[in-house]
Amino acid sequence: MAGPQPGSPARKPRRRWRWHVPPALVHGNETLEGTEMLEEFSGAVGLVLWQSMRDVTLWAGGREPAERADLFQGIAHEQRLRQLEQAGIDAAIDAPMRMLARISGEPAAITEDEILGACRDVASWADAQEKLSTAISFSQAGALAAPTNAAAGFRVGQLARRKAEYARAESWFRRVIGLGRQAKDWASYSEAFLGLGELYTQRGNYPAARRFHVRALRAAKRHGLRDIQGRSLHALFVIASDTNPAEALEFARQSFRAYGSTHLRLPMLARDLAYFWMTRGRFAQALAVFQALAPHLSTPGERMLNTADIGRAAGGAANRGEFDRAWDEVWSFAGEWHTRPNAAQALLDLARGAASLKDWSRAERAASTARDVATRREESRVALEAETVLDQVTRKRGIEAATEPAGGEQEEADTEGLAAELLRTLSLAARR
Repeated sequence: MAGPQPGSPARKPRRRWRWHVPPALVHGNETLEGTEMLEEFSGAVGLVLWQSMRDVTLWAGGREPAERADLFQGIAHEQRLRQLEQAGIDAAIDAPMRMLARISGEPAAITEDEILGACRDVASWADAQEKLSTAISFSQAGALAAPTNAAAGFRVGQLARRKAEYARAESWFRRVIGLGRQAKDWASYSEAFLGLGELYTQRGNYPAARRFHVRALRAAKRHGLRDIQGRSLHALFVIASDTNPAEALEFARQSFRAYGSTHLRLPMLARDLAYFWMTRGRFAQALAVFQALAPHLSTPGERMLNTADIGRAAGGAANRGEFDRAWDEVWSFAGEWHTRPNAAQALLDLARGAASLKDWSRAERAASTARDVATRREESRVALEAETVLDQVTRKRGIEAATEPAGGEQEEADTEGLAAELLRTLSLAARR
């Protein structure tokens, strides 16, 4: 190949593009980092959890091992171990907490991976108890200790989104996009777009949510990530269900194929499909699927939302006995509404079910509570819908009128076939 011609400018060496990694927010609504965990865990347990988290963030601030050697006083390690013994820490996190105690004894010897693993274990333990502030604090501490680990940053974003700390969640998701691209961690890269889509869906900004889910789907297809393809298609189905029923059903079918019959998220797809059918006036099919889902749900939040769905479908199907059972069960969560991500939606569904039965006092009570919870959690779409329901209840107009289901014969046939397949799949899975 000929070289540069005489007199022509020398070609500059090609620069390798380094993907920008933005910083993430490390504070939410708390006045001092991590203090909300002291409200979730009182006394000695809360104190040792908080101090252990602070040990990690202090360690993460030292960039070189030599800079970490003098972070703690000589007796700090003994004091931390004594605190663990006196606090009577849960046996489930005894090992990870002792691992984190090593930070105060040998800060230059402990590794990022050891700290990250211990923080992940404590965060998972707290999350299982629905102590989100503690879970966020330890997940974030681990991500700061392993600053190039995209998957660790994604977990922080997930937890912050669930706690309605949207600014912190978005900052971590955007950071993960940069980290994932740098490290060619395409799973975390795709997951971060999915997380942003879920965040904007939760806030009611559907155009932005759709854009992020499409980007997640494209990235997942490029890199053969079938699970993320299924979840992206699932999310696009949910978004399209309000505006384009035919497109929504096609997304749902594609998601079902991507998931397969044994995927752990198949019950969630079944729930969303049943909800879609319910909004289309197909209450009998929806009620059957919601009832079949009950054995597949493990967390209190999942059970609460599914029970509210049963209540709404039962109201539309004029099944007052089933509605009354659902009402009593959902209302047993009163006092915890503001800490549960789906509480406002559950209350709104109950309000719609009550209105279908012309039970105006319960419809008003549920809708007004849904509005207040959604407003506090900045869930604008649910808050707006709750206001609409309240207005309709005030005018004594049924929310789910007894009309023919929406859609033509083709949609009816598709619904019957897909509902029957879902019920078979859920029944088989429940017996495994």
